Amino acid sequence: MTTAVAIATECGIKTPDGIAMEGPKFRQLSDEEMDRILPNLQVLARSSPEDKRILVARLKHLGETVAVTGDGTNDGPALRTADVGFSMGIAGTEVAKEASSIILLDDNFKSIVTAICWGRAVNDAVARFLQFQITVNITAVCLAFVSALANEDNESVLNAVQLLWVNLIMDTFAALALATDAPTEKILDRKPTPKSASLFTMTMWKMIIGQSIYQLIVTFTLYFAGAKILNYDVAADHHLQEQLDTIVFNTFVWMQIFNEFNNRRLDNKFNIFEGIHKNYWFIGINVLMVGGQVMIIFVGDVAIGGERLNGEQWAICILCAIFCLPWAIVLRCIPDRHFAVVFNGVLGAVAFVWKPIAKAMKFVFSPVRKAFSATWAALRRFCSRIIKSKKGSSPEELEIETHDEEAPKLGKDKEEEIPQATHANLPPITLTGPS
Repeated sequence: MTTAVAIATECGIKTPDGIAMEGPKFRQLSDEEMDRILPNLQVLARSSPEDKRILVARLKHLGETVAVTGDGTNDGPALRTADVGFSMGIAGTEVAKEASSIILLDDNFKSIVTAICWGRAVNDAVARFLQFQITVNITAVCLAFVSALANEDNESVLNAVQLLWVNLIMDTFAALALATDAPTEKILDRKPTPKSASLFTMTMWKMIIGQSIYQLIVTFTLYFAGAKILNYDVAADHHLQEQLDTIVFNTFVWMQIFNEFNNRRLDNKFNIFEGIHKNYWFIGINVLMVGGQVMIIFVGDVAIGGERLNGEQWAICILCAIFCLPWAIVLRCIPDRHFAVVFNGVLGAVAFVWKPIAKAMKFVFSPVRKAFSATWAALRRFCSRIIKSKKGSSPEELEIETHDEEAPKLGKDKEEEIPQATHANLPPITLTGPS
C-alpha cells in the first residue's frame, strides 16, 4: 500500500485530500458506501480483477464515462466493462486485446491523449459541417421556392447552374475546409460529452436559425425591394432585372463564404480566426471559392445566365454579406438558456397545433386507406381469376402458367425413365486389383 501511494504521488495521481484503499477493504463496502467515496478515490492497491470490474461498474452507475488501460489477463473484466478499453499492443496479452476497444500499438500512454484529441476533433468537424450545411440549405430552399412563386414565369432567382455552384460550395469545399482543423491542447479542457447528448447543441441551433433569418431577410429584401432601393426601372430594361438577380446570387454566395468563418467555432467565444493560420486547407479552399465566384460574375455570365456587375453593385453585395460576421457576435451574446426557452416554446406551439391536425388527417384518410387496400386486394383476386380462366387457351400460355405445377410430374417421369435407360445401356463393369 505504501509503495502504491508513493508511486501515485510521484506521478501526480494522488493528492493530499485523495483516498487510497486496498482491494479487500474496497470489496467489503456496500454500494452506497462505494458511491460516497468514489469521487475522492485515487488509488486502489492490491485489487483483484473483480475489484476492478466493480470499480468501473460503480463509476458508470454514477454517470461517468470510464476508460481503462491494461495489459494483463486480470484486466480483462474491467476492460470489457469500461466504456473504452485501452490495451497494450506489444506487452499486452491476447485476453486484454480481445476485451479492449482500442489497442495501443506503441504501448505509449500518450497515445491515449492523442486518440481523445482526434476523437473530439472529428466530432467537432461533423458538427461544424452540419451547422454550415443546414444554414445554406434553409436559405437556398426558401429563396428558390419563394422567388419561383413570386415570379410570373415560375422561375427561381437561382438557376440550375448557380445552384450547382452553391452545391459545390456547400458539400465539397465546406467539408474540406471545416473538417481539416487539427486538434489543439485546448480541446482537452472540455468535459466529456455524454452518450445521450444530441449532436446539435443549443448554440448550434442558435447560429443556424439566426444566420438563416439574416440571410433570408437580406436576399428577400434585394429580390423584392432591390429595384426600388437601387432605382432600377426593371420594366423598361430587362438587363436591370438580370443584374438584380445576379446581385441576389452574388450576395447569397458571399454570405456563405463569410459564414464559413463563423462556423469555425461551436461555442459562444468571439475569436473565429483562432488557429486559422495553421489550417492551410481552409485558407486555400476559401481563396479558391473567392476566385471562382469572381470569375463566375466577370467572365461566366453567359454560362450562369447572369450579368456582369459594376463596382457599386459589388460593394452592395460585399457589404450585405460581411454583416454575417457582426451578426454572429450578436447571436453569441444571447445566452443559450434564453434562446432555449424561445426555441422550446416555438417547438411546443408547433407540436400543439400539429397534433390535432395529424389526428384529423388520420381520421379522414384512414377510411380512404382501408378502401384502397380493399380495392387493391379485390383487383388482385379478379386478375388472378382471369389468369386461371385462361389456362389452356393456348399451348404457350399453358406451358408458362403450368410450368411450376408440371415440373414435379415431369421430374417423376424422368426419374422413372432414366433408371430404365441407364440399366439397359450401361456396359458391364470389371473391377481389377493392382498389378
